[in-house]
Amino acid sequence: MGNILLVDDDDQLRSSFYNLLTMEGYSVRAAVSGEAALAMAAEEMPDVVIMDVRMPGMDGLTTLRLLREKEPRLPVIIMTAYSTTDAAIEATKSGAFDYILKPFEIPDVLSLIGKALEAGRVMRGRVLLSDEEGPREQDVEALIGVSRAMHQMYKAIGRVAPTDALVLLRGESGTGKELVARALYQHSLRNTQSFSIVNCVAIPDTLLESELFGYERGAFTGASARRIGKIEQAGGGTIFLDEIGDMPMSIQAKLLRLLQEKQIERLGGREPINVDVRIIAATNRDLEEAVNEGRFRNDLYYRLNVVTLHLPPLRERVEDIPHLVRHFAARLSHEMDMPAPEFTPGAMQRLADHPWPGNVRELRNVVQKLLIFNRSGRVSAEAISRALENGGFAAGADGAGGKASALAEYVRQELGKGGTENAFDTLMDAMGAQVIREALALCSGNRSRTARMLGLSRPTLLAKIDKYGI
Repeated sequence: MGNILLVDDDDQLRSSFYNLLTMEGYSVRAAVSGEAALAMAAEEMPDVVIMDVRMPGMDGLTTLRLLREKEPRLPVIIMTAYSTTDAAIEATKSGAFDYILKPFEIPDVLSLIGKALEAGRVMRGRVLLSDEEGPREQDVEALIGVSRAMHQMYKAIGRVAPTDALVLLRGESGTGKELVARALYQHSLRNTQSFSIVNCVAIPDTLLESELFGYERGAFTGASARRIGKIEQAGGGTIFLDEIGDMPMSIQAKLLRLLQEKQIERLGGREPINVDVRIIAATNRDLEEAVNEGRFRNDLYYRLNVVTLHLPPLRERVEDIPHLVRHFAARLSHEMDMPAPEFTPGAMQRLADHPWPGNVRELRNVVQKLLIFNRSGRVSAEAISRALENGGFAAGADGAGGKASALAEYVRQELGKGGTENAFDTLMDAMGAQVIREALALCSGNRSRTARMLGLSRPTLLAKIDKYGI
């Protein structure tokens, strides 16, 4: 769980917030002033700081600057009232992760804390550039591979990372583009500044522009205060724009201006804002085809296509599969507190023969399923085939086959009723609820471990638990 430092001189708010976060499973320390917060951080640096702007003695802005001197990559969330919004914006420009306006909604705050914890983990976590570089510590991620293609990738990262060049990462889904982006950041000259990730397809088109560029008060209905966008927040640091090939044409023009002139405009704004940020972009789309079909700007394509790194699909580096399997088995078994299984030579061959349309991500998911459903301690070729063919819900000592049969029978019964307009969503919710219940049971109710097991963020898991009434 994350360690949170809560800083506020309001006794009632501090107490309520402390109780809420403790109930959510966080380890929380509380400080009544900026001076006390600095003293606590000197004893033990927290994972996230949540701090008010206006406090007696040292104010939030001064405390923020001193905290960042000690740990530049520490995520700090600023709390402020509407009347002090300008101070919160100034704090964001000074390196705060984000700010929330009082009064705030609890789900929004918990979601923001989850994002801040993940951002801090990404910024502080190390990404090794080969399977042989350094010890295999459990909290260290790595680009795994001994193939020629991967060694070429390591060399390219080493050459490009120390520059400020825009980098475009191209490759199929699941090839590890985010991990390469993190490696570029961590080996760059900006590695003590912020690193932000924006998935251009995970945010609705109507919200993506304001998420990236921010907005002015009154820019649209509900814009009650000025908001700083992700690009402006990342000033001095690096921002990773994932799935840029799916970015709407209307936003592509604003991105082109950023790349050419180092300027943006907030939504509803009239004055250009200078920004100093390094852009790393990624896509699994055929940009050339998108340009020909008019779905991607020609000028933006040429602006992006200067330093391009192509990530090879897993089927083109089959010799890396045993190294990846051992890495994932060790890492996932540590996270889920399970013994790492042994893979027979036949199992490794079965994995090598698979085409891996989902690439490294698919391989990781298969290893995770095998850890959950194969309890023999030895993984055979047959177990691999079952995991690949039916998602790992194969008959075994743990009775997973019985559960799969019961689930299939439930689906047949529901469809046999004639179905409804929302039958698919209803069935998917039922299966999703069952998956979460099983994962919670395997993790003895620990929500953080469950989230990691399912590949979800903690706020997303909590939202689903609430949705399904688990």
